[in-house]
Amino acid sequence: MKTSNWPRTVAGVLIVAVLLFPLYWMVNASLQPSGALLRPDPAFFPVGGTLDGYRKAVATQGPNLLSSVIVALGTVLVSLLVAAPASYALAQLKVRGGPALVFVLLIVQMIPGIVMANALYTVFSNLGLIDNYVGLVLADSTATIPFAILLLRAFMISVPRELTEASRVDGAGYWRTFFSIILPVSRNALVTAGLFSFLFAWADFLFAVTLTTGQVFEPITVGIYRFVGNQSADWNGIMATAVLAAVPAAVLLVVAQRYVVAGLTSGAVKD
Repeated sequence: MKTSNWPRTVAGVLIVAVLLFPLYWMVNASLQPSGALLRPDPAFFPVGGTLDGYRKAVATQGPNLLSSVIVALGTVLVSLLVAAPASYALAQLKVRGGPALVFVLLIVQMIPGIVMANALYTVFSNLGLIDNYVGLVLADSTATIPFAILLLRAFMISVPRELTEASRVDGAGYWRTFFSIILPVSRNALVTAGLFSFLFAWADFLFAVTLTTGQVFEPITVGIYRFVGNQSADWNGIMATAVLAAVPAAVLLVVAQRYVVAGLTSGAVKD
């Protein structure tokens, strides 16, 4: 007997509407002259819109967008390089102190970001990693690696041990089993962990504003912050910058949504 799907459809439409409404106002504001946004009754549609905000955003914030892309991709690379083998060891191998390590990873995620940022500033200052891509990537990775390990471990636990045992019987070592068996079947979970790592690094402001001074480079989040402070009257330029900053994240979510859903639900239940 089939049940009606209209409640789920209505819920989906409402969720999409809630998510798109703020984005619409960002786009609307980015296409209107700055003076139009200060009126008591701003226009609901950008009648007589202008692209000046986007021209200013590209001219002033283009390098910052590129910096954010570099930092986010670097964070994804470091996170997966560390989290994938660590998750394999915790999920499939008998690691001494494994449960205690998982508990520590949970505790690490409860530490306030400002505490970590202040501690990392002292360490990175001594190492010369302030205003450095490597330093910011490592800082973001301290927040993304524990989450990625927990996510990948939850999936790898559900991988049948018969697969790994069969590869061991055939003479494969731990690393060969990891690359030939575990990684291919963990594709969805890897995409999910990588996407969350990218989004965190892309949206990070605390580490970015603490570990950069703007003299060498600064991510887009810090660029928008300084843009607001220096040119607070140019609201269409600010909104245009915000729209440009939201585009990569939106595109990634649309492209990878089916992998994310599969990666989050895999391992949640056992047959």
